[in-house]
Amino acid sequence: MSKSLTKAQTRTLWLKSQGLCEPKPFGQGPKATVKAIKHLGYVQIDTINVIERSHHHILFSRIPDYRRLHLHQAQSKDKTIFEYWTHALAYIATDDFKYFINDMNRRKANPSEWYSSVTEKDVKGILATIKKQGPISIRDVTDDVLVEKTHAWASKKPSKKFLQCGFNGGDLVIAERQGMLKKYDLTDRHFAWDKRPKAATPAEVCEYYIDRALRSQGVISLDSAAYMAKAPFKKEILKRIEARVKKGSLVPVQIKGLEKEAFWIEAETLDSEMPEANDMTHILSPFDPLVIQRKRFHMFFDYDHRFEAYVPKEKRKYGYFALPVIIGDQAVTVIDLKADRQNQELLIQQWSWLGKNKSKANKTLIEQELHRFEKFQLEK
Repeated sequence: MSKSLTKAQTRTLWLKSQGLCEPKPFGQGPKATVKAIKHLGYVQIDTINVIERSHHHILFSRIPDYRRLHLHQAQSKDKTIFEYWTHALAYIATDDFKYFINDMNRRKANPSEWYSSVTEKDVKGILATIKKQGPISIRDVTDDVLVEKTHAWASKKPSKKFLQCGFNGGDLVIAERQGMLKKYDLTDRHFAWDKRPKAATPAEVCEYYIDRALRSQGVISLDSAAYMAKAPFKKEILKRIEARVKKGSLVPVQIKGLEKEAFWIEAETLDSEMPEANDMTHILSPFDPLVIQRKRFHMFFDYDHRFEAYVPKEKRKYGYFALPVIIGDQAVTVIDLKADRQNQELLIQQWSWLGKNKSKANKTLIEQELHRFEKFQLEK
């Protein structure tokens, strides 16, 4: 028989699982960055820099003393994290590399239409260049015959696609980022592997997705465990969930008010003491793992966040780069911020209170966090 939880209990458990209920859930210093990425499963990368880019913002929200150089150290020196595709490009713990090898092999065998013009010879050529010269960025390629752009995100240098193809297929890894400029190296050389890790089996990949969701969400649904996955893969994950239920390690749980949705929780989590909400305040990135699954966020926080950067100005409700703000277990306001780096200021473009959350106490908590956030934004 399924157990029962309230939305408030589920919401607080999710926040705890996300590392947003404690001051230092992952410790401090450079090692905290790797712990956070490993625990969350991935940290999404985004190029928009109206304020600090999302990957730094996400880590700052969970690690009080986070510094950008910590991420650089983990990727380029310690090599404990790497970049690859989850639902988007993301940082992932190197320990989890084996779970992505099947995706790499699939992309290598069947590149998308975007890479239809790239030949095997093109990729081999760029690999040979990197083998000879060492890690390179697209700026280091000087012998390209430039072409007209066919897309806003495209490049006039054909070699950009060659590098991307090598990366998608797992032959290349992003060894370093200088700002958002990516430097590519041969994967095996970067990690100093004599032999690449053995690819996880499809069954192991399914189990990995479930474990990742349970660790970072507390209470899971099929959609949250297999976020943006295709139907065949979701069916396999559901089979694995049902197998865990039969064994007793997972328990079906009914959320009051969401009885039509199926959820599961680990038996030991259900038997432990439920966390309680506090007044911790977080200004979250729109790409934060708590926010990115928009349907789930709306379901538990009663706020339907929209990313309005690509919405015409006259149709925006909360602003170009609106950031949801939570206090305790409540979404209380949305603030559209912009970093004015020249004048060393964090500009509030728009402040929109949600529901009946406008209060002097809430404003004070948010202003305190804004001050801390501003210092981080404008650090060099």
